[in-house]
Amino acid sequence: MAQETPNHTQTVAGWAAYDSSGKIDPFIFKRRENGVNDVTIEILYCGICHTDLHFATNDWGITMYPCVPGHEITGVVVKVGSNVRKFSVGDRVGIGYLAASCLKCEYCASSQENYCDQLQPTYNGVFWDGSITYGGYSKMIVADHRYVVRIPDSLPMDSAAPLLCAGITVFTPFKDNQLLNSPRKKIGIVGLGGLGHVAVKFGKAFGHHVTVISTSLSKEAEAKQRLGADEFIISTSADQMKAARRSLDFILDTVSAKHSLGPVLELLKVNGILTIVGAPDAPLDLPALPLILGKRTVKGSTTGGILETQEMMDLCGKHNITSDIETVTPDQINHAMDRLARNDVRYRFVIDIAGKTSN
Repeated sequence: MAQETPNHTQTVAGWAAYDSSGKIDPFIFKRRENGVNDVTIEILYCGICHTDLHFATNDWGITMYPCVPGHEITGVVVKVGSNVRKFSVGDRVGIGYLAASCLKCEYCASSQENYCDQLQPTYNGVFWDGSITYGGYSKMIVADHRYVVRIPDSLPMDSAAPLLCAGITVFTPFKDNQLLNSPRKKIGIVGLGGLGHVAVKFGKAFGHHVTVISTSLSKEAEAKQRLGADEFIISTSADQMKAARRSLDFILDTVSAKHSLGPVLELLKVNGILTIVGAPDAPLDLPALPLILGKRTVKGSTTGGILETQEMMDLCGKHNITSDIETVTPDQINHAMDRLARNDVRYRFVIDIAGKTSN
């Protein structure tokens, strides 16, 4: 692999982590020329995902420095390759987690590129030409058009950016469990953070009865009055958890801290499904009896494929669903990262790369 190839001739200004201190500093680098299957995008906004923090500090031991984070990218197409038909100059577009895949395996063939064994991410990956991928903390990006989605005109570009990660992460379980057009179900959302608040919005938009399950009593008003949740359960209250036993058809667990799944499973009806999208550092507690006695299912889910991401974006445009954000300028990235590490954000940070904040 190489940071660049001879085809990397476009000089770009960005922001990168240079070592495991995680500090983000200005970085000048080169992008490849726009190829026949590529679109070149002027980046307007890029969300800050918790994954960015992990890569910046090399928490997982796989970071290739310098690392330009960012996989929640929105911008405008400024150049298209000769093979590109679905995008034109001036189109509003987005890029999420995926930069490349094999395009030949069963998962790529079924629009599940996110499960391809040869998947390469938008940053800290290795592209087809052997170069290291650099993400959206930068002024522009060149992307294969097959991994780009269109942003509906009705959505603000800043608050749409986190949908490319947080949004698709919680949308996929709704679709996998036939909750987009089903009769009204009782669903639970565990955790009201960057993922959970978008999940509540999806649940209400799709016509379901939504219960937020949280350890924080202070979030009840936010969940009910502003996000529209129907009920709120304090998970540390034995009385509340007992009263809600066997009341939910489906639960989406968005919490990234270690916790026991036993009490959560008891909230499900017989045959209920619990999908996990949070990724705690330590193994989760999964007792057998709540599974066996309730004939319940526990499954995991990650981001979605490109067609699914486009479907999500279109539904967000239809239902006016966006992420709740705080915008920051590039010189505030480190401060935002510090706050993110303390979970001090409601609910996602977005970098105003081009200085065009709509808020």
